[in-house]
Amino acid sequence: MARTSRLDRAPPARPYNEGDNLPMLAPSSVDAQRHAMADDQLMLAYAGGDAAAFDVLYARHEGALFRFVRRLLGTRLAAQADEVFQDTWLRIVTARDSYSPQGAAWRTWAFTIAHNLAMDRLRVSGREVALDAGGHADDDDAVPQLPSLERGVNAADGAADAAHPSAEELAFWRAAGRRLLACLDELPAEQRAAFLLHHEDGLTVDAMAAQLALGFETVKSRLRYGLQKLRTCMARYLVALERQGA
Repeated sequence: MARTSRLDRAPPARPYNEGDNLPMLAPSSVDAQRHAMADDQLMLAYAGGDAAAFDVLYARHEGALFRFVRRLLGTRLAAQADEVFQDTWLRIVTARDSYSPQGAAWRTWAFTIAHNLAMDRLRVSGREVALDAGGHADDDDAVPQLPSLERGVNAADGAADAAHPSAEELAFWRAAGRRLLACLDELPAEQRAAFLLHHEDGLTVDAMAAQLALGFETVKSRLRYGLQKLRTCMARYLVALERQGA
């Protein structure tokens, strides 16, 4: 799916002046410096007029952010993934002057914007089903986990495995990845969002609760029930993984 590599970001037309006290670096050194900068620093540099800092930020997070949007929208709204993806970046661009690196990391902030836009689409389409209950969770506070999830999803997306698996192993992971994507599509949107924020962006339950302005127990419940349903849906492959000692 083709996506624009640069958006109409209209950065502030403010060239660097002598008063900026910036080091005089060769172009190659400037590029290397940008690539070494943290996301928050790149965003601040972009807000200060360095359009190339935005390009580094975009290239760094384009793939993960698009995968997150596409998986959150699911199969039925897959055609809208491009639009939501670009809307996310436009929101980021619009917020450049007011951005302040306090609290959550830039990546978490960006994923939260994408989450909110995608959830708006799901609500409009009528696909959002708020299902925070529907069963009795264990009393244990630990969130259940699914082993080797990302490896399977990446195999379904056609990502190469650095370990050079055999043809049989690759076929297994691709099939497992396709099954996982189908299982994700069957989850209620709120549970799917919790799972993706946890596994795609690496957010803890505490961080998700803070970013989404939800109670800790609400977020934990969504993640727990989503994972329980995925375990059931992926049972055939999980059994095979356990036999392999994965």
